[in-house]
Amino acid sequence: MIQVTQPDLSSARNAGLSLLSSAFLFSIFTNLLLLVGPLFMLQIYDRVLASRSEETLLALLMLVAALYVIYGMLDFARTRVMASYAARFQALLDQRVFDAVLDAARSGTGAKVNGLRHLETLQNLLASSAVIGLFDLVWSPLFVLVIFLFHPILGAIAIGGVLVLAALAVLNNLATRRRLDEARAASATANALADMAARHAALVQSQGMQAPLAARWRMRRDHALALSTHTSDMGGLIGAGAKSFRLFLQSAILAAGALLTLRGELTAGAIVAGSIILGRALGPVEQTLAQWPAIQAGRSSWRALASLLADARPEERKLLLRRPDPHLSVQNLSVRRSSATSEVGPGKVLGVIGKSGAGKSTLAETLVGLRDPISGEIRIGGATPGQYRRGDLASYVGYMPQTVTLFDGTVAENIARMVAAPDPAKVIAAATAANAHAFILQLPDGYQTRISQTEGQLSGGQLQRIALARALYGDPVLLVLDEPNSALDADGSQALNRAIRTFKDTNRAVVVMTHRPVALSECDDLIVLEQGSIVSSGPRDDVLKAMLYNAGDVRKLISLAARK
Repeated sequence: MIQVTQPDLSSARNAGLSLLSSAFLFSIFTNLLLLVGPLFMLQIYDRVLASRSEETLLALLMLVAALYVIYGMLDFARTRVMASYAARFQALLDQRVFDAVLDAARSGTGAKVNGLRHLETLQNLLASSAVIGLFDLVWSPLFVLVIFLFHPILGAIAIGGVLVLAALAVLNNLATRRRLDEARAASATANALADMAARHAALVQSQGMQAPLAARWRMRRDHALALSTHTSDMGGLIGAGAKSFRLFLQSAILAAGALLTLRGELTAGAIVAGSIILGRALGPVEQTLAQWPAIQAGRSSWRALASLLADARPEERKLLLRRPDPHLSVQNLSVRRSSATSEVGPGKVLGVIGKSGAGKSTLAETLVGLRDPISGEIRIGGATPGQYRRGDLASYVGYMPQTVTLFDGTVAENIARMVAAPDPAKVIAAATAANAHAFILQLPDGYQTRISQTEGQLSGGQLQRIALARALYGDPVLLVLDEPNSALDADGSQALNRAIRTFKDTNRAVVVMTHRPVALSECDDLIVLEQGSIVSSGPRDDVLKAMLYNAGDVRKLISLAARK
């Protein structure tokens, strides 16, 4: 197999190096233009005031105005370039991270499902002033050098100031990095509990769990707030100290400049110019200190994304296989502690029965490629699930999980598996096959009714019929139904049986996981699971006769359901 080239963090970062180079080039000129103000002050004090020439003053003022216009244009340009770089970085990784998040959620790696938030954090950091501040930080030595040109003592003061602020930046990192990570982890834990409670609000309220859950959430939230407050206090203390020191340093360099002027070693203009240039030299250091929490958050997000993408399996480039025959073969498949061997061909229905926890859902997820078997193999139309491209297998195998989940969108979009422009004919055909067409027409806007607006208005049986229509959408060759009638009444169960019978009559195959006898009326063969082990398999009536004491009553019930 040839792996599809997919961007990782490093390649996405390097893809915009030309933009970064442009932003850095603009930073060269913007930082050089920052010398305009100090040099203007130098000329005012040392030339204009001495010569009392208004023409010189006007000419200098016009030149400064033009230079500041250029500075504004370049500063805006590098801001736009960094915004474009950040947008490109996110656009390159959006699909990869989205797929990786789904893989992590499917595999139960809950700590990694916030990948999209981490990507957004990185995008916001790259588009913020923090990165531009780092570009400006490179030019602080240039400003110190200019101060040295005025007088070595002033240069020494500037170097000392830069070193002190740099030490404060290192101290800020050491003092807050661990606490920031702990605060984010605690906040994520609290938010996860709140999200879970919100998703199951009805259960929480009906079981009287709102107060206990609120107490647990508050305890976790208070812990996160305490860590965050402590970190903010520490960072604020260091930041305030850095700002106070910078202000003092500018006054100190003014005092030193005045002393040197009194000794005749410096001009009056150089005093003011040196103080302004020192502010330019220290400004990026102070800005980096102020943006340090955002930089640390970005670093944490980078590590989290790197771990997420490293664990995500890159999709392999595979050949487009033809539409498979409706034939499912399972050979020595092991998903728990035992192995299974069975098959179902065109026009056949295989039933998998067993008590709750017997392993029916695990087997269903393995059949549709959501789980990797411990050993053995599955073949659909002669090919293993791994030989199909990810989207192709889903179009050939219709899957209805035990827990029905519909998404925010119209009924038609949910049936059409959330495509942007559903095919009306295919949607109606799938709904009709699932015996859902009639009740969908009774909804306020029919197929255009939004699921979010009908929340709580649709019964469990109606939700299951919509989910069955979604499984039937696109004319699959194989249906895998996991407890499809768990929320259906008698009429709904009969409608489900008719849908299975119609599907079977078109020479396609069905696998049904159930523990309800009524769902077995269309089954040709049965597998009985018990604690993950196959205890019986074969023709339906033979299995029922061997396993059930009341097999006669069950067969009567099945026959009655079939006649209806």
